[in-house]
Formats: sequence, C-alpha cells, structure tokens
Amino acid sequence: MADAYPAEPDVLELRAAPASRGELLRDVARHREVLMALARKDFQTRYKRATLGVIWAVAVPVLQAAVMAVVFSKIVRFPASGGYAPFVMVGIVAWTFFAGTLTVGAIAIVENASLTEKVWFPRALLPMVPALSNLVGFAISLAVVVLLLPLFDVGWGVRLALLVPATALLLAFTIALCLVLAALHVYFRDVKYLVAAALLVWMYVTPVIYPKDLPALARFTWLIDLNPLTGIVDFFRLGTTGVAPGAGRSIAITIAWTVGLGIAALEAHRRYDRLFADQL
Repeated sequence: MADAYPAEPDVLELRAAPASRGELLRDVARHREVLMALARKDFQTRYKRATLGVIWAVAVPVLQAAVMAVVFSKIVRFPASGGYAPFVMVGIVAWTFFAGTLTVGAIAIVENASLTEKVWFPRALLPMVPALSNLVGFAISLAVVVLLLPLFDVGWGVRLALLVPATALLLAFTIALCLVLAALHVYFRDVKYLVAAALLVWMYVTPVIYPKDLPALARFTWLIDLNPLTGIVDFFRLGTTGVAPGAGRSIAITIAWTVGLGIAALEAHRRYDRLFADQL
C-alpha cells in the first residue's frame, strides 16, 4: 500500500541563518547530476556550429605552444632541461586551461542569474561548470603533448602517472579560485575587469615560457614559487620531461593555496548563497 502514495516532493527551506558547511557540501553532492548536465550543455553549445568542433580546443593551445617553442628557442634561446619545446608546450596547455576557465568561472553566478531564477540549485555549481566543460579539450591537448614527446627525444616512462595528480591539482585550484571570485563578483562587478587585467600579467610572472632557474632570476626564485601556478606548471613538467628544479617546494605552496581558497570558497558560499538573489 505504501507504493500507492506518491513520494513527498523536495522542499526548499529558507532560513535567516547561513547553511552549515556540511549542508552546503551535501547540497552540491545531491545536485551533481545538474552540474554534469550544465557542463555537458556548455561544452556542446560552445562547439555546436563550429565545423571542426572540439578540435579548436586542442589546436589553439598546441599551435600557441608550438609558435612559442620555435620563437623562444631560436631567438631568445632560453635553456631548459629536458628540451625547450616540451618544456613550453606543457606549460602553455596548463595555462590555457586555467586562463580560459577563470575568465568564465569568475563571473558565472552573475552571468547565469536568469537560470537560478527558474530552478533552485546551489549557485556554487555555476563556477564549476566551465572547469568541467574545458576539461575535455585540456585532456586531449595534454595527450597530444605526451604523444609528441618522443619527437623531442623525451621518452615515456612511469613519471607520466604524475599527470593525474597534476591535473587534479590544476582542477582543484582553478575551481576554488573561481568560486571565491564568482562570489565576490556578485557584490563587486569590477572583478570581471580585474581578472582580465590580472591574467595579462600573471602569465609573465609564471614560468611558462622561461625556466625559473635562470641566473637572472636567482634573487626572485622564492617569489616565483609563491605563485600558485608555478607549482602546477612544475608538476606537469615532472610528469612529462621529468625535470623541474625546486618542484617539491612550489607544489607544496600550490597545495596550501588550494586548501586556503577552498576554505574561503566554502565559507563565502555557505554564508552568502541565500543572499546572492538580492544582488543579482
């Protein structure tokens, strides 16, 4: 007889007090299917009318990396252990994912305000969407770089397994930063322009196209290591070329940044998610 009665519908209870950390995490977990559906839709919409489709997501970073590898290896002649071409290619692939995701994720809550007005789900899902949808292009680009390694006299080995935790760290750091910035953007619309300006500078203070152990940078090594993207780039280089001086220190710093941003993101969204509607 119990089956004859319809299941009780989910009820959204609005309270004055902020949600607890556990409640927010459970809400995000319960709506994981919504997250995956939004990511899938974002990916499909982006390349829907493009003849080459997802190939563009791979071609652009690989072409950029190839151009930089040729130009800087022939003109500037940066020395790099393991070969300059794979050194710069893996750095560009990681940077392209980060920059492309942050540009969209930092403004995701405001830009998708109309969506959250129609159906309720934790707004924390919105900054995660571009990270997951961009992950497909990133994975293919990284696979292309790995396949090209033998052409640069860099053999394959068990170190390639490091690309898995490196990708996880890149994804975690990017999502955590997007969550924090997306919450700030609800109240301060200047965040959109600050992110665009910061990315212009951030790439050049990250050892993407130059090795951080250059003699001219010896005095600034500690400052470069404080950059959270340095640890991410070093992690990917350990997995591909196997060479990344000082990688242990820079990776540890990146993990600390990720944990700190993750805690800040959790606090921001549990305290202010219910108030975002008044600002959108």
